[in-house]
Amino acid sequence: MEEQFSRTALLIGAGHVEKLQASRVIVFGLGGVGGTAVEALARAGVGTIGLVDNDTVCLSNLNRQIIATHQNLGAHKTDAAAQRIADINPAAKVNRHKIFYLPETAHEIDLTAYDYIIDAVDTVTAKIELALQAQKKAVPLISCMGTGNKLQPAAFEVADIYKTSVCPLAKVLRSELKKRGVKHLKVVFSKEPPAKHRPPGSISFVPPAAGLLLAATVIHDLLGLRVRYEVGFAL
Repeated sequence: MEEQFSRTALLIGAGHVEKLQASRVIVFGLGGVGGTAVEALARAGVGTIGLVDNDTVCLSNLNRQIIATHQNLGAHKTDAAAQRIADINPAAKVNRHKIFYLPETAHEIDLTAYDYIIDAVDTVTAKIELALQAQKKAVPLISCMGTGNKLQPAAFEVADIYKTSVCPLAKVLRSELKKRGVKHLKVVFSKEPPAKHRPPGSISFVPPAAGLLLAATVIHDLLGLRVRYEVGFAL
């Protein structure tokens, strides 16, 4: 067992560490949510990580996005995330896809090459397409709902999309997915009523909290761990 993962092995066992090293996870969207999810996957030792985003790092990302620094302003987010993974776990394999995922670009990525999909994009069209493709190809998917205009990181929960409430994005997704015959979708969502700001406001500790919960759920599922989340207390 590598010393890098020795503390992880103490918690979940060496066999589970090896299983993570053989696992393949793809993350769509590398902002405040997705970038943190990638960080957690890399530090846990996931062996293959797919990165999907066509955006570049800008000044307004610095308040919440773990991959964003003054040093990499203007860099593609896929490149910034890949460099961070390499600095954390050089043994990890990284697949970069510099595209915005939409119905017309969906064919460019083979979802069946992965064991799990994380949806951290912020467009309804992309979320719907990912849900449809994941269901069609029988690849597990977890999707993040809205994190903007919120202040309570402890309000996030993991649930099926059809058991969500309060979140405006989840409401839209429930309706659209039902029309398209998607019967189940695991999501991270918040019951905190969002403030009303345009464009949406954000802060350093909310989107990353959702990203950590996404990564934790993926790792629990990959390893068959059963963990009860205690959530919902107010700050």
